[in-house]
Amino acid sequence: MLLCGQRPSPREENVPEVPVAWKTDLQGTLPNALSQLPRMDHAIDSFLNFWGLQGASLAIVRNDSLLYARGYGKADATTPMNPDMRLRLASVSKLLTAVGIMRLQEQGKVFLETPVFGPFGVLKEYDKYIRDDNYYLITVEHLLRHQAGFTTRGGDVMFGTSRFMQQYGLTEPPISSYLVQKELGRRLAYEPGTYQEYSNFGYLLLSLIIENVSGMPYEEFMQKEVFQPAGCHHFALGGNYLKDRLPMETQYFMHPEAEEAPSFDGKYASAVKCYGGNHIEGLYGAGGWIGSVPELARLVCAVDGRGPLPDILDPFSVGQMTNFFDKDTFGLGWVDCTPEGEWTRTGSFSGTSALIKVYPDGESWIMVTNTSAWRGSRFTRNTATLFRNLRSSFSAQLPARDLFRE
Repeated sequence: MLLCGQRPSPREENVPEVPVAWKTDLQGTLPNALSQLPRMDHAIDSFLNFWGLQGASLAIVRNDSLLYARGYGKADATTPMNPDMRLRLASVSKLLTAVGIMRLQEQGKVFLETPVFGPFGVLKEYDKYIRDDNYYLITVEHLLRHQAGFTTRGGDVMFGTSRFMQQYGLTEPPISSYLVQKELGRRLAYEPGTYQEYSNFGYLLLSLIIENVSGMPYEEFMQKEVFQPAGCHHFALGGNYLKDRLPMETQYFMHPEAEEAPSFDGKYASAVKCYGGNHIEGLYGAGGWIGSVPELARLVCAVDGRGPLPDILDPFSVGQMTNFFDKDTFGLGWVDCTPEGEWTRTGSFSGTSALIKVYPDGESWIMVTNTSAWRGSRFTRNTATLFRNLRSSFSAQLPARDLFRE
């Protein structure tokens, strides 16, 4: 399902120069005092209180200008949330990984129609583990759109580490290559391209494709080819436990009624789900990134196909990522792209919820929390409603400025 049109030639220069206005590191430049709209801030505080959230970070962009960046509530027991704090981005990581794939396509190193397995596949070294010939039909685009044939019926292997360890008699969590070997021995749930089912495993494969094609570790490639060209300096792959908390990373919290459970790796009989419930380090490009919300906003500006600042992707790539086919087809990295030009990316797991909304009028609203909501499945929908109401009431009151430059 490629976007119609001729593929452009690979760029001679694949790392665009970061505009001078964007070269300043955002760290330490965005105190909460710079962004204050009391009535809007009160509405957001009330929203956090209703959902039992300890803290959240919000960024609002219009036409590549950062108008508003503010933290709400607490980053940990003693620290107020501020825009500098880094948070787990959960499945927003998939958007970042998709951008990495598009960068490789522009360099002529991999294409959406490239097979993943088989004699011409980018991961053909795994062919010997395959037991279902349908795997040879999988393309890079199928992985990006969750159409490769993988299923979570019976459990999501990316969030079922303890079960996987028991099944194969492991005493430590599996490395990604071993996990892939074992998963490829299972039959696909449907023929690739005929259906879609959300798959974290598919984005692990995309992370490995980036490594294979680029010749660099996944994180190194993303830093060099995605984040640095966009002027982002503080994205990182996060850790599993509180002791793994990185500098300027927020603490994560569960809602009061949440029950503890054995840790994913079997090391603890009882663990808070946001610290030990999931193998964050094993998610890679499916859900492992942390970052500050203003830097995430900066990255969105760099892949939106709009000016005035130059993008790190060309218009053809942006069009492929956001092209609308039908309401049941995922975008490339985005979970929803409408005919009107509204793009959505969500992310959530224990202790984290994230929402990116890019609107046709040039505004983007991004919020990430450090707490699990007590009605998790409804929270993202309610956050989108909050954005819609706040835009209606306060967009006209947002300051005419650019915090990316000031």
